[in-house]
Amino acid sequence: MGSEGPPQAITVNITGFQKFHGVPENPTETVVKNIKEYVGKRGLPKGLTLGNCSILETAGEGALTTLYETLRSVLPGKDSPSSQSGRILWVHFGVNSGATKFAIEQQAVNEATFRCPDEMGWKPQKSPIVRADGGISHIRKTALPVDELTKALSAKGFDVMISDDAGRFVCNYVYYHSLYFAEQNGTKSLFVHVPLFATINKETQMQFAASLLDVLATLC
Repeated sequence: MGSEGPPQAITVNITGFQKFHGVPENPTETVVKNIKEYVGKRGLPKGLTLGNCSILETAGEGALTTLYETLRSVLPGKDSPSSQSGRILWVHFGVNSGATKFAIEQQAVNEATFRCPDEMGWKPQKSPIVRADGGISHIRKTALPVDELTKALSAKGFDVMISDDAGRFVCNYVYYHSLYFAEQNGTKSLFVHVPLFATINKETQMQFAASLLDVLATLC
């Protein structure tokens, strides 16, 4: 009776990607670099803190050390604003140059099959991402409520869908590692694909990112 206490605070950490083959201007780099200033003007929901906002190189194996350093940087005990007691979420943004709407990715597959070399020249084919998970058909799913997130964002006027295929390129590679890390360390992870700015403009994408934070605070 009355022992539950107040809800735990939520810290959301965000990553985007640099340029890569065929995409000289990655919208996720712009969104992530500007998100703190953007939400600072409009305010954040009570109980939610925006933590680490990082830009990752669009590379797989060669950038793995940097990815894990980024993921570990917010764990309790680290010198980080996100290290306080509470729930830790990671939201990874990636671009799908052929997309016309936002996509909430509900899973990642243990397969790296890059259609072209990444920014470090790596081009794996049918390679398991985490060998300890076995074969390339193994799937990891986010623990976040994808259906509810999508419905809430749609209700706010955004053109958003649920996706069960994050591709096999660096986006899927990073998401799979992040989901693996989340299971090992008690965090949660989500990947969101966005279109190019030519399809959905910068201001709308900034609004979407800020609205996603609002919805996460409500549902998580």
